[in-house]
Amino acid sequence: MKRERGIAVSLAVSLLLTGCATVEPRSDYVRVTERVQQATGMGEMYLPGEEERIAAQLDELFTDGLTVDEAVSVAMLNNPSLQAAFFDVGIARADVVQAGLFSNPSLGLTMRFPDAGGLANLEAGLAQNIAELWQIPVRTEAAERSLDAAILDVARRGTRLAADTKRAYYAAVQAAELEKVVEQNLDVARRLETLAKEQLEAGAAGQLEVNLASGAVVEAELQAESARLATDNARRALAALLGVPARASELGLTDALPAAPQQTPREDELVEIALRSRLDVAAAEELVRAAEARVRMEHRRVFPNVEVGIGLERSERRAFPGRRLLADTARASIRQGQLAAPEITSRAQRQQAKGQEIETIIGPSLSLELPIFDQNQAQIARAEYAHEQAIKTLVAVERALIGEVHGVFDQAETHWRLVRMYRERSLPLAQHNLELSEEAYRLGRASFLSVLEAQRFLLSSRRSYVNALGKAASTLPALEQAVGRPLADVVTSTQQEDES
Repeated sequence: MKRERGIAVSLAVSLLLTGCATVEPRSDYVRVTERVQQATGMGEMYLPGEEERIAAQLDELFTDGLTVDEAVSVAMLNNPSLQAAFFDVGIARADVVQAGLFSNPSLGLTMRFPDAGGLANLEAGLAQNIAELWQIPVRTEAAERSLDAAILDVARRGTRLAADTKRAYYAAVQAAELEKVVEQNLDVARRLETLAKEQLEAGAAGQLEVNLASGAVVEAELQAESARLATDNARRALAALLGVPARASELGLTDALPAAPQQTPREDELVEIALRSRLDVAAAEELVRAAEARVRMEHRRVFPNVEVGIGLERSERRAFPGRRLLADTARASIRQGQLAAPEITSRAQRQQAKGQEIETIIGPSLSLELPIFDQNQAQIARAEYAHEQAIKTLVAVERALIGEVHGVFDQAETHWRLVRMYRERSLPLAQHNLELSEEAYRLGRASFLSVLEAQRFLLSSRRSYVNALGKAASTLPALEQAVGRPLADVVTSTQQEDES
């Protein structure tokens, strides 16, 4: 009896301890920020519950305009989609806590009353499913692997947001630069129109040449208006990523389009770094581990319910009828043939008789679901298929990563090569051709069409140069996103490997 009571007390204490579990995901949020900081090199990050701190930091960041790094910090602190994603981590942490909890014990109580009155029949039982003793460890492991995958997924969203913000920043700067180029082109077109009118007044040109020059001015004015709209749209796209759509027109962008990196690692080095650093690869690996844990969990659920407990039963007892003294005296006198008193039972005799009765029984109980028809084979197979699927998904992610790194590397090399060609060859040649053609036209040695063609070549070269520079700049965040590390860290790590 004492042993049984000890088991019951121990089980009750265990249940009370597990019932005190709380959900506190802050350390998991910090892990997200550490992952993002490692992948992007940025220090500022949103954390749930720190809205006041974030508001103060945003006001400070918006002072005196935004650099590209400050724009990324604003997005990390204020982008609503990223803020919402953080709560996926909180949900995953709640799942971990739930996975480590015992199910609630079951209490049964039954009372049956005798029809003639008396003490009721009482049955009571307290039972707990002890199958969770071997299910909780693997169940918790699977939930923790899912939590790790959720952390990596949110961190991956953060790194993607950082890359998108840099691209949007460079796109806005490119649009502003292109607007300036179009204004310069408009000045060139107007200068050519003035030259054509001067030639017309001198009798060296006709009205057709003036009309052609005026048409070029109108075309440049249309391009200027389109460039203004493109600049506004680019700023609005950036403001949406920063979470400040109402302040799009107020954004002051202080950084220019970046120059080409001085050193870029080889493609094979970038692929190796990406395989070690990319968060989507790490997330896919965590999903494989989670699937492995679920396979083990389903194997342990062959016996899903094994309940042990304590049962108690107290038998009913009919109420004693009242004594009829006259009738009992008559019966006793008849039996003895003379007047006699009825039999009287002493209190001690009544207690002795009552002590010989068994009123209450107590003992352990066991309830086991027998795996005869359902041996959990379907869920085991399902978990195994999910495990195989997770492995194939990991392979697919790794192969896609390799192709992505090669593709982004090739784009970066090509766009920066185009930038150098425009800057070193196309723009100087176009400027020189326009100057020569204008001088020759003044001297009557060249036609107006040659001047107009030289002008169009210069205007086109300027626009193409800015577009090429914008595309080349966008390859830098694309390369960082493909590798999963800041380019500065990538160059440093490859230099250290080469020195070693």
